[in-house]
Amino acid sequence: MTITYEWRGGFDNADVNALHAEAFEHAVLPIDWLAQVRRHSLGWVCARRGGALVGFVNVAWDGGVHAFVLDTMVVRDLRRAGVGTELVAVAARGARAAHCEWLHVDFDERLRGFYFDACGFRPAEAGLIALR
Repeated sequence: MTITYEWRGGFDNADVNALHAEAFEHAVLPIDWLAQVRRHSLGWVCARRGGALVGFVNVAWDGGVHAFVLDTMVVRDLRRAGVGTELVAVAARGARAAHCEWLHVDFDERLRGFYFDACGFRPAEAGLIALR
């Protein structure tokens, strides 16, 4: 079955909450993703197979030239099938069309190959302050 990708695609909170729980291995939480992305995001990408949400990525931004990939999620049975890579590619095209000059990402070390090799990010110096 074909997978489709849509920049700023429609979605239900319940679908993204279920996908987030699966992707990040936690209980389903009642997050209002629609309000969150409408308030804080440049855009997001929805991947669908037969109408079902199978992938999602959020693209936050600073209101200027910097965009940030957050919460890249793919259902378990489609991981390593190119869905995440295409989610990020569509996100990059959306950010570029909005005249962003930079696309940033943070990730756990285990995802280094995905973001650097599959998606084309390159290492950059960055700083971090733990707030908790």
